[in-house]
Order: sequence, then structure tokens, then C-alpha cells
Amino acid sequence: MILNKEIKVLIIDDSALVRSILTEMLQSEPGISVVGSAVDPIQARELIKQLNPDVLTLDIEMPKMNGIAFLSNLMRLRPMPVVMISTLTHAGAPATLEALELGAVDFLPKPKEGGANDLRDYRATIISKVRTAASANMNARDQHNQIKGQVLAGKRLTPNFICAIGASTGGTEAIKDVLRVLPKQSPPIVIAQHIPAAFSTSFAERLDRTCELKVYEAEHNQPIVAGSAYLAPGDKHLVISRSGYGFVCKLLDTELVNRHKPSVEVLFDSVTKHAGKNAIGIMLTGMGADGAEAMLRMKQAGIETIAQNQATSVVWGMPGAAVKLGAVDLQLPLAEIGAKLIKSAYNK
Repeated sequence: MILNKEIKVLIIDDSALVRSILTEMLQSEPGISVVGSAVDPIQARELIKQLNPDVLTLDIEMPKMNGIAFLSNLMRLRPMPVVMISTLTHAGAPATLEALELGAVDFLPKPKEGGANDLRDYRATIISKVRTAASANMNARDQHNQIKGQVLAGKRLTPNFICAIGASTGGTEAIKDVLRVLPKQSPPIVIAQHIPAAFSTSFAERLDRTCELKVYEAEHNQPIVAGSAYLAPGDKHLVISRSGYGFVCKLLDTELVNRHKPSVEVLFDSVTKHAGKNAIGIMLTGMGADGAEAMLRMKQAGIETIAQNQATSVVWGMPGAAVKLGAVDLQLPLAEIGAKLIKSAYNK
């Protein structure tokens, strides 16, 4: 974790144009220094030894060794913050999600020629992601002993109980860790994860293969049922609405909230409005503060609220913001959140 010192960045990309653009953008920011660039992972290995960078930007598709193979070796031998330079397409989604599973902190698309506003936005994004990566908790994933959610004999799931989860940076793995310890007899779960539209389908499918729960990329008017989880599409807000004796998913193609769509704020507020006290709100790792104020409204409405603790969060921005507001009933290690969710759902 790098605090209050210059961030040294090594750029790894086989495109001279991309290396030039990234170098110019990062060098223009006080407190960030591009100490070198490499055309492939073979050259990168030597430069890492020589330059001892704090953060790598790493292209996925490169000659001699692809970025995934290099990242796998790096995280085994010398774990360090990595921001993947990815193709934001459905075809590129599995490789990027694999990179996050291997330990990359975040990702962003390759820069491309565009108007001044596009380049200015890209510059702001990469600077933010590099700064976040530099301060990321690289030990967060060393947590073990996940506690499995157990349904005790004689207990019944609280009718119309629902769980809402919000996450951002580091969230794809944190969500997976929570869901994969849950039994089929879990309450329904709705999720807002900051993720591009091209990736959310692959992410939902990846979760579905991993978990006992049925995991969906949420669809408009889709009924919400126990034993299932519903992930917001990457370009829509997900909210819940009452329908008869239960809930349905609603997708809203409205403005960004807290600079995000989907927004945790929007999802949490809909749960407070429609579920009453029969709910639990969970804030996982993520950059920024999206959802913190809505979590406070949850707590004020009598909904139980949980934040992932700092020690197990890759980035403690969103959970930390909720804690600072006094919006959190309980801070828990990631390994304990799934079991707590089940206990709450069966003890109302």
C-alpha cells in the first residue's frame, strides 16, 4: 500500500502508441511517475527487478507471453498492484474477469483516438485507477476459512426477506466469495456491482457456475425468488418493486447516480422503500462512496446493515464511507458475511 509518496508506474504493452499515450497521461499528474515501459512480459520481468515499480499497467494480449499467464506468475512470485488494459467487449470479458480472479486490482479499456473530452475523461479514469491500485490492500485475498452459511433445523426463511449487495473495485471476487458459501435455501439477493455492460453477462454466468444459487443478469420485470441472485446489467440501474406477494426486478435506463450506472445508492433506496425491515444491506469492497448515504437510510429504517471490514477489503472506500456516516451495524471479515446473511434471514 503506497501512501503519501510518488507512485512509480511500469507500463507493459506491445503497442508503441498505447505506451506513449499512457505515459503522457500519467506523467502529467503530480505524484505519479512512469519509470519505464516494456513491449512484452519477458522485458517486463527484468524491468520490475531493476525499477521496483509500485503499480503495473498490463495489456492482456501481447506477444511471447499473454498478460494472463504473466499475471499468474507475477501474483505467485511477487504480488503487486496491477491495472489491466482490457478490451471492453463480450469476447474480452472472460479474460478480464480471470485477471481479477488472479489478483489484478482493476481494469480499463485501451485508449483510443477521440475528442478532447474523451481523452480528458480517459486521463482522469486511468489516474484514479492507478492511485487506487497503489493504495490497494494486496493482502486482502490472503483470508481463508470461509464460513459456510448453514440453515439450522427447524428454522424457516423469513417471508419476503431480501438481501442487497453493493460493490465496486475488488467486488467481483468479494461477491463470488459471499455467494459461493450460501446454500440453495438462501433468500433472494440483488446486486449492484460497478462493471461495464459488456462484462455483466459473463460475470453473472461465472457466478452461476460457481454457486449453489441460481445467478442471473437481472431482466426487467423478472420475478425475484428465494435461492437466486440478480446482478444489475452494466448499463442499467437495478431496483426492486412489489408485485403481488413478492418482488420483481426493474431496470432503469436513467442518469448516472454518483457517477455510476448501476448505482448502489439506487438499489439500496429501492430496498428500503419496498422491503421495509425484512432486508439486509451489505457493502463490499469498492472505490468511492456510492451507496453510503442510502445505507444510512437503510439503517434508519430498521434494516440491518453490514460492511466488509478494512482488513479484508481490497479498497475500503465504499464500506469505509458507510462506516464513517454511522450507517453500519456490523463490520465483518469477508469470510463471515455469507454465514451472517443466512443467520439474519432465518432469525427475523
